[in-house]
Amino acid sequence: MNTRYVAVAAVPLAAILALTGCSGGSGSMPGMDHDSAPMTTATTAASASESDILFVTMMIPHHEQAIEMSDTLLSKAGVDERVTALAAQITAVQQPEIDTMKGWLSDWGVSMSDGMRGMDHGGMMSESDMQALAAADGSDAARLYLEQMIEHHQGAIDMAQDEIDGGADGDVVALARSIVDSQAAEISTMKELMASL
Repeated sequence: MNTRYVAVAAVPLAAILALTGCSGGSGSMPGMDHDSAPMTTATTAASASESDILFVTMMIPHHEQAIEMSDTLLSKAGVDERVTALAAQITAVQQPEIDTMKGWLSDWGVSMSDGMRGMDHGGMMSESDMQALAAADGSDAARLYLEQMIEHHQGAIDMAQDEIDGGADGDVVALARSIVDSQAAEISTMKELMASL
């Protein structure tokens, strides 16, 4: 009887140990995450670290605001063509990046709110900043857009550098590097444009 009891008890114990081993958050079995229901960030993010998740959930609204700023400028008449071309370029680059990042969150089973609590979105414009841009016309709108977007881009670069320094997911770190390179180049362009307006 004692032998039978030990054998029966060993099965649940083995199952518990197996489950405990899988719940550490450092990874999961390959191929097992895609069809599972969303759980907590730690168990569904696969190769994504907390830094990766924070970066993505902060950068999506950051990019969305840059597109909103660009759309506002593009709706105006009398704006220098070089500035409108830059605004169109920013939208063309950042919308696909938003789509990519949203895809990662879906793959990880992470919602936007999982990563954003208490985090500062560097360089984000205030509501009054956005209203000022909406109210400006012509060359004033161009100059204000450039001033705001330089600050906005610098915030994105700072966030991306934090991801480069502390991220774990190779694809996310690669996007962060791309953001640093492209937005630093755009800041240089914007400063040259401001000097010539």
